[in-house]
Amino acid sequence: MTETKGRILTGHRPTGPRHIGHLMGTLETWARLQDSYECFFLVADLHVLTTDYEHPQRVRENTMGIVLDWLAAGIDPNRSTLVLQSAVPAHTQLNTLLGMLVTVSRLNRVPTFKEQVKELHLQPSLGLLGYPVLQAADILVYKADTVPVGEDQLPHIELTREVARRFNQLYGETFPEPDGLLSLTPRLPGTDNRTMHTSYGNAIFLRDTPEETTRKVMSMYTDPTRIHATDPGHVEDNPVFAYLDAFNPNKAEVEELKARYRAGTVGDVEVKRRLAVVLNEYLAPIRRRREKLAAHPEEVINLLQAGTARARDLAGDTLATVQEKMGLAANLIQAPFQANGPSPVVSEYPPDQLLYVP
Repeated sequence: MTETKGRILTGHRPTGPRHIGHLMGTLETWARLQDSYECFFLVADLHVLTTDYEHPQRVRENTMGIVLDWLAAGIDPNRSTLVLQSAVPAHTQLNTLLGMLVTVSRLNRVPTFKEQVKELHLQPSLGLLGYPVLQAADILVYKADTVPVGEDQLPHIELTREVARRFNQLYGETFPEPDGLLSLTPRLPGTDNRTMHTSYGNAIFLRDTPEETTRKVMSMYTDPTRIHATDPGHVEDNPVFAYLDAFNPNKAEVEELKARYRAGTVGDVEVKRRLAVVLNEYLAPIRRRREKLAAHPEEVINLLQAGTARARDLAGDTLATVQEKMGLAANLIQAPFQANGPSPVVSEYPPDQLLYVP
């Protein structure tokens, strides 16, 4: 008997190039999950507008960039579906309908909303407040049952479960209540030991050259209490050793370097040089794949277009079901009319495009 695969929906906002933190934290996990789940990977470009709607060209450029990074890191369009969020109208339509079931007070309690407003000094828009509802629509429009997320996103998954539960109670069983799937990979710090973030200038990108990578490694934060190479050092909370743990397959060598560092018999420069070699070796096949893909952008666009078309069909079916269950008349223009019913609506579009015009 064939085992039924679960369905995953996850994605990234196209806010900039993907870095090694994305590689270890999500992309390698996604690549593995393709073997055991039906995967939908979402380029969540609409979500970018919740905090940055003033740079449209940047959003468009970053969209192409992250798709290149995904493919280079092992996302396989033959085993998964790549989706451009803004090209599937059902995302925003379902967002509007699900928004009827969520109170403003509930959204105000979402931890990430409060944190973003405080940290980014934002005057929050309706779009930012409703971000978790759009995220719920992203998940539920494909009836995904599993969502790989970071720990900070678990409150959003809980809200998605609440929305699905509420809809099912009101209108009948329609949506699964999705579970969050946490990554077991520790989060990599930035080169300055802060959170790795593009805007902090502390990230090593998948698209970086070997020379750029080496330069960034050689400028990394290490142990601020260590003045001389012969001073005993701390490997804990030291990003150089966090990277070695993550990227060096020779664990015996890493342990030897740690022991020598603690004893003061190896300097920061030597350890960083070894890390630069290890990291460049690890990233070399990803860089080769990315360079090859970037040379043929039309093929990458075709892959995204094909995945989005498949997703649009599935999302359209879900939206039609939701509209019918909520009593909306949109589906009447495609349904047979009763003898004494209303007059048919004449449309300039063929029947299969009445609701969802590409």
